[in-house]
This record gives sequence, C-alpha cells and structure tokens, in this order.
Amino acid sequence: MIKIRKAKDADFEDVWNIFHQVVRRGNTFAFDPKASKEDCRTLWMSPSFYTHVAELQNKICGTYILRKNQLGLGGHVANAAYMVHHEARGQGIGKAMGNHSIKQAKKIGFSAIQFNFVVSTNLAAIQLWLKLGFKIVGTVPKAFNHQKLGLVDVYIMHRFV
Repeated sequence: MIKIRKAKDADFEDVWNIFHQVVRRGNTFAFDPKASKEDCRTLWMSPSFYTHVAELQNKICGTYILRKNQLGLGGHVANAAYMVHHEARGQGIGKAMGNHSIKQAKKIGFSAIQFNFVVSTNLAAIQLWLKLGFKIVGTVPKAFNHQKLGLVDVYIMHRFV
C-alpha cells in the first residue's frame, strides 16, 4: 500500500536521492542536471511549498510539491511537480501522488492545478495527467533542451480541482 504524507526535514536525503537521479537525466525537468544538494533543498523543500513523500513498504519512493503557480491575483491556481524513484516506476506511485495532490489542492483552497512545463516526450506523465482529468491547454514550441533529442515542445496542462 502506498502511503503519502507531508515531508519532514528528516526525509531530505531520500528526496535528494530521487531528485538527483531524475534531474540528472535531463529528459523531464528544466532543472539543471548538475543541480546540487543545496539547489534541491531550495527547489523542493521551501517552507512556502507543500512537499509530500510517497512511501511503499516504509521506503520513500516518490515526492511531489504543490505551490502557488503565481503570486497575488494568480495565487488561486496551484502548480505541482512529481518525481518517482526509477526503481519504483510502474507501481502506481505517480497516480497515487497525482490523486493526492488534487485532493490537497482543493483542501488548501486552490481552484485548479496548472503544469507550466510538461515535456512533450514524457509520454508516461502526459498519459497519466490526461487520465486524471488534465487537459493540454497550450504548447510552447522547442522550449525544452532534451539531453538526447535536442529542442522539443512543452505542454501547459490544467484541471480544476
């Protein structure tokens, strides 16, 4: 059974392990593949974010953040990012975190979630978000410099909570 809970400071080493192995591949996130541990702490563990971890058999195998997409008059729309450890893929962790984040966004008071930067070649993520009710509302041509494919499009995806 997948357990999702709010991240604690003591979880950071596991979050860093997931963040590092996902980001260094340079194929799904715009973060610098050479991002440091301190960069990760700033990007993922900010006190202004709602950071969660997913556990399977008492081991952290995924993490997500939920935050305001924009400040001020755009603060009613959330933004989120999700990472699953490569050894835990295909076990429903991304889906569980996606569903959890939708419920959390509503509970916190957001009216929608918007993903600003879904890499068009990340087919597993796109299929999951479409299944969870997100829609592609825009395409930004050649906005991501994929480490193997070069410049590829990114999608903006949205759903109301």
